[in-house]
Amino acid sequence: MDYTNSSNADQLPQSHLQIAMEVHRVVPPPPESTIRKLKTTLKETFFPDDPLRQFKGQPTRKKWILAAQYIFPILQWGPNYSLQLFKSDVVSGLTIASLAIPQGISYAKLANLPPIVGLYSSFVPPLVYAVLGSSRDLAVGPVSIASLILGSMLRQEVSPVNDPVLFLQLAFTTTFFAGVFQASLGFLRLGFIIDFLSKATLIGFMAGAAIIVSLQQLKALLGITHFTKKMGLVPVVSSVFHNTNEWSWQTILMGFCFLVFLLVARHVSIKKPKLFWVSAGAPLVSVILSTLLVFAFKAQHHGISIIGKLQEGLNPPSWNMLQFHGSHLGLSIKTGLVTGIISLTEGIAVGRTFAALKNYKVDGNKEMMAIGLMNMVGSSTSCYVTTGAFSRSAVNHNAGAKTAVSNIVMSVTVMVTLLFLMPLFQYTPNVVLGAIIVSAVVGLIDIPAACQIWKIDRFDFMVMLCAFFGVVFISVQDGLAIAVGISIFKILLQITRPKTAMLGNIPGTDIFRDVHHYKESMKIPGFLILSIEAPINFANSTYLNERVLRWIEEYEAEDHKKQSSLRFVILEMSAVNGIDTSGTSFFKELKKTVEKKGAELVLVNPLGEVMEKLQKSDESGEFMRPDCLFLTVGEAVAALSATIKVQPSINVV
Repeated sequence: MDYTNSSNADQLPQSHLQIAMEVHRVVPPPPESTIRKLKTTLKETFFPDDPLRQFKGQPTRKKWILAAQYIFPILQWGPNYSLQLFKSDVVSGLTIASLAIPQGISYAKLANLPPIVGLYSSFVPPLVYAVLGSSRDLAVGPVSIASLILGSMLRQEVSPVNDPVLFLQLAFTTTFFAGVFQASLGFLRLGFIIDFLSKATLIGFMAGAAIIVSLQQLKALLGITHFTKKMGLVPVVSSVFHNTNEWSWQTILMGFCFLVFLLVARHVSIKKPKLFWVSAGAPLVSVILSTLLVFAFKAQHHGISIIGKLQEGLNPPSWNMLQFHGSHLGLSIKTGLVTGIISLTEGIAVGRTFAALKNYKVDGNKEMMAIGLMNMVGSSTSCYVTTGAFSRSAVNHNAGAKTAVSNIVMSVTVMVTLLFLMPLFQYTPNVVLGAIIVSAVVGLIDIPAACQIWKIDRFDFMVMLCAFFGVVFISVQDGLAIAVGISIFKILLQITRPKTAMLGNIPGTDIFRDVHHYKESMKIPGFLILSIEAPINFANSTYLNERVLRWIEEYEAEDHKKQSSLRFVILEMSAVNGIDTSGTSFFKELKKTVEKKGAELVLVNPLGEVMEKLQKSDESGEFMRPDCLFLTVGEAVAALSATIKVQPSINVV
């Protein structure tokens, strides 16, 4: 580059630059057919990871092997499985089984289902996931949030007490539709849909759901018989204090003692991760001790309710119980959709979290198909909605799980329990199951994450609060819908009201930055340099037109005092990565408006798609003249300054 000095009386202030440089020509993008553009767009939308790249250049036999390994990940790591890996997986499998058995029984009751269904759901789904899943750490089974949503949504129309058979049929049907929806998202590569559940939304939703789940356990922890069917904070608290005559001091004492024990065990494991087994084994220890106490003291005759006799044997088939017709079909589909999204989001988030810790990747679309098929099979084998649970997966990870065989070991342990140990649970008190649920969901309240959101983004914090209070005071599904709606409103606001900024020159350079951000940047007399930081489309073209005109009016009003006139309006378009027909009209109208004011519109760095559409819309050839297109703002200012014989002086570093 060559830089020249001038001593003209009418030159710009010496802090500004004039660059005698070669101006690089702005060239249009290479031509592409519509079919090719469509193919590229679809590929980037649905196949950003390019899953077919591994098949390129491979012989036919190798392609079949790779295809089988892609569909069944167990074929990928199975041939290299060793005894050393098996030892680690057995330890972790037995550890998570000790947690899965009491949690399975507890979560089934949370979903208003027979306790045995919780154990069924901890037997078949883990086997299916071990074959189809790609995560090494995910431990599969029922989870508290999905159980709560399923039970509360179905109970709005069908009573689990008055019509238990129909309720069970709807639960299995809901599980089938949840699986179909999950598998469809994976098969159609539509996983980006669950990204609408932002981190703030999930943190608020999980915290609110944890409060609701805990409040629901007051029925068991206090020994109340007549309890509200509503889920909101107000009706639950009202029900608790309107039924004080049903409180049982024996139940309260037992529940308090075991809840403290479980919370202390959890605290110990958090403070010392090597003692993970303390938290993992605490629920099973609580079940065993409480069952022995009830049996020894005949506590069921003294105000403490028990589970009662449970059916022995493996999962009975339930495909004949699926209801694909009748007045409750819509309820099953709606419940399946909501529980499917929530459980899928939790499962994938948990899988990715632990994959990052061990430095391997989890394929989101494969996980969706695996979890979906797992639930579809489960719905036919007396299981309800399952996914990867965070608490169990954390225990699985800390216990040293190496592969999905840990799920198989857990499943075999549950199978043995179903076949031979079910009579031992007959005297298990419901109050302990409630304590297990409360201790498990406490971890869903993430106060440090909420404080971090407040620190970073207040709008996200508001979204989080809406999700939290919506769940607590209205309902689980309505709270989630409100939060998602506000998140989408935020996105729409960003689209319809894109950011624009006035740029100035940083002295001593050819760099132009926001004058409000970089206080040292200086405006160039005669130039209005604006940056548009979003795609231009029908949703924001009117706003942008009004906003740019306001910039021009403010510039004219300010420069009227300085007796200088506007010569050029420069639009820096590096961040404008898309445009539609409304966007092209915006530029045409803006050009006419600028010309009426005696100035000229100049575009800087229009990207490929934008430039191509602007060229097609510029039939007269005046709009996209070479002297109105530049690659950088520095080149534009230098070249245009030369045309008006303004020669600023500076040494550019």
